[in-house]
Amino acid sequence: MMISQLPLQMSVVYDNNPYDGRLKTDWGFSCFVEGQGKTILFDTGAKGQILLSNMEELGIQSERIGVVVLSHAHRDHTGGLDDLLSRNPRIEVWLPQFFAIDFKDQVRKKGAKVVEVTTPQKIGEGAYSSGVVESWIKEQSLVLDTAQGLLLITGCAHPGIVHIIARIRDIFKKDIFMALGGIHLAGFQKKEIREIIRKCRDSGIEKVGLGHCSGDEARKLFHEEYKEDFVELGVGKKIEIQ
Repeated sequence: MMISQLPLQMSVVYDNNPYDGRLKTDWGFSCFVEGQGKTILFDTGAKGQILLSNMEELGIQSERIGVVVLSHAHRDHTGGLDDLLSRNPRIEVWLPQFFAIDFKDQVRKKGAKVVEVTTPQKIGEGAYSSGVVESWIKEQSLVLDTAQGLLLITGCAHPGIVHIIARIRDIFKKDIFMALGGIHLAGFQKKEIREIIRKCRDSGIEKVGLGHCSGDEARKLFHEEYKEDFVELGVGKKIEIQ
């Protein structure tokens, strides 16, 4: 694996959790990643108007985005794509192969290139797709190779964050030092969440940030465990990895 050129910078541009008061919150997720060989937008939130408005507030121009990676086919992760492609059609859209034919055709009609994903693939220098992780809701995640170890970004982690972590470690033969994004734990019991936290610790996860669909209870319990290594995610949050 090729380690990315640091610093690696990430900005949460769409989330239902607040952070930067200038930005709009809405149910969904999107994260802008730069410092790799290609500039990546992971997921696009639910509404293009909100996505583009938040990007503008953060000084992120549509023309800077080279790749969009879509985690799964739910609207709160794909809904902003159409408006984004209207601004910049010269984008590679990496999506799981199981996406609807009509969806893929619409992306191509906008002028974008569609890259269909099934197995782990290199997106660019230091950036990889996890490949499709099977579950009741299939999903791909974004894996970034840094000098500190792997950094995992999830959309909703529907297959289960513990399962995804194990899969990534097995595929890439490296430890994950940080996991960020949506971790679908809303409605889980405290006992279940604490067991997931224990397994994350046992897997070597040093830092963690929970956004989008993670739920307030999970965010609270992870924060209690990880303390200063808990990353408070919300729309407008910026993270830099040296």
